[in-house]
Amino acid sequence: MSRSVSRRLVAVATAVGLVALSACGSGFEDSSDSGSAQADGQTGEVRVLVNVTTNLTKEFWREVVKPFEDAHPGVTVKIEPGTPSVKEALPRLLAAGDAPDVVETLNADKTLAPQMLDLSDQPWVKDTPLVDEAEVDGKTYSVGVGVQAQNLVFYNKDAFAKAGISKAPTTLDEFEAALGKVKDAGYLPLRTAGGGWATGTQFAELADATVFSRNPDWYADVLAKKTTPGQSYLPILERYKSWIDKGYLDKNALGLDEKTAPAHFFQGKSAMYVMGSWFVATADAGKPSFPVGVFAAPPATGDSASAPMGVSVAMPYMVTKNTGKKELAVELVKYLTTDKAAIQKQLRQDGNFRKGVADGLSPLGAEVQALLEAAPKQVPHPEGLGSVRLPAGFNTELNKQVQSLYTGKSPADVAAGIDSWTASH
Repeated sequence: MSRSVSRRLVAVATAVGLVALSACGSGFEDSSDSGSAQADGQTGEVRVLVNVTTNLTKEFWREVVKPFEDAHPGVTVKIEPGTPSVKEALPRLLAAGDAPDVVETLNADKTLAPQMLDLSDQPWVKDTPLVDEAEVDGKTYSVGVGVQAQNLVFYNKDAFAKAGISKAPTTLDEFEAALGKVKDAGYLPLRTAGGGWATGTQFAELADATVFSRNPDWYADVLAKKTTPGQSYLPILERYKSWIDKGYLDKNALGLDEKTAPAHFFQGKSAMYVMGSWFVATADAGKPSFPVGVFAAPPATGDSASAPMGVSVAMPYMVTKNTGKKELAVELVKYLTTDKAAIQKQLRQDGNFRKGVADGLSPLGAEVQALLEAAPKQVPHPEGLGSVRLPAGFNTELNKQVQSLYTGKSPADVAAGIDSWTASH
C-alpha cells in the first residue's frame, strides 16, 4: 500500500488504471469461451482434492466448478476435502492407490513431481503466475491462479500523520526512523505475536527486500553453499534485536496469539503490522476506526530500485500422473487458472492477487495490486519454489530462532542456529 500522501495515492490510482487496461489481451479466457469443447469426448467424474476452510467452503468450490460442468455435459466435478489437510491427505491417498485426478494447494517438488502429470506441453501454462519458478527439473507440474504478496507493511495513516510522517519509508533507515517517531507519538510502532508462524514470517517479510535485492539468486546460492541463510539475515537480525531493546516491538509479544494480534492494530494501539496480502480481507472486515495504508517492506539504503516483492503461489493445481481422466483433468485445471471469471472468484475469496486482474478490489486491495504491479521482480517466498527451495521445515525453524531473540539469544547466535539447522537438513 505504500503511501500516505496524495501524490502517492494518485500514483496508485494511475497504476490501477493501467492494470485494468493490461487485462485486455492478457491471454485470459472468458467463461463463455472456456471448456466449450468436450475434452476428447470424456465424460464421468473428475475428483478434485482441495483444502476446505472457513472461507474456502465446499459450497464455494462447487460454485467455482459449476460453469465447467455446465460447459461439459455428462461431467461431474467431485470436490473432496483434504482431511485434515491436502498436505496430509495426499500421501495417504497416493499410497492407497486412490489418488484424486486434480490436487489443489500444493506446489510440486522433487518428491511429488514423479507422481504428477507433466504439463509442459500445454501452451496455456506459460501465462500462469510464477510458472517458471515452479518448474521441477525444467518441467511444469503445478500451475497457480494468483499470488500472495508477502512483503507488506500495513499502517495506521492517522498515527503517521500524528507522528509527522508525510511519506512511506523506502529504505530500512527511513523505516527505523518512522518506528521512533510513532513511538514518540504514543503508539507501539510494530505489532507482532507469538504462536507457530507470525514472528518468523514477519521477520522474513521485512528481510526479503534487502536479501533478494543484494542477491537475486539467493536460493540457488544457499543450496550451492555459496552463502548461508543465517549470515544473510544477520544484519536484519541485529536491527530487529535493537528494535526489541528500544521498545519498537513488544518485549512480551510472544504471549499474544497471532489470531488476536490484528485486533490490537485495529484498536489503534499499534502503528504498523507486517503481513501478507491476505491481510487485506482481514482489514476490510475489521472496520478499524482509522484509514489503513500499506507500503512495500523497504530494503537497505541503495537497494530500492531493485527490491523485489516476495510472493507465494496462490491456489496451485496439479494433475495426478495416473489419472484415468487425463484430458478432462487437464481441461479443468486450464479452466481454473485461465478463465477470467473463475480466477476472480478464487482471488477474491481468499485475498489473493494476479497481475492484470484488478476488478472488484477494495481501495486497500487496489493499493496492494499497484505495489505488485510496480515491483521489478517477484521472488518466491519464503522457502523457495520448484527445484530451488530450502529444506522443508525451514519456516518453522526460522520462527523458533527469531522468537529466541525475545528470550535472550544474540543475533549472532540466532544466525548460527539457522545455519546449523539448514546444514543438517
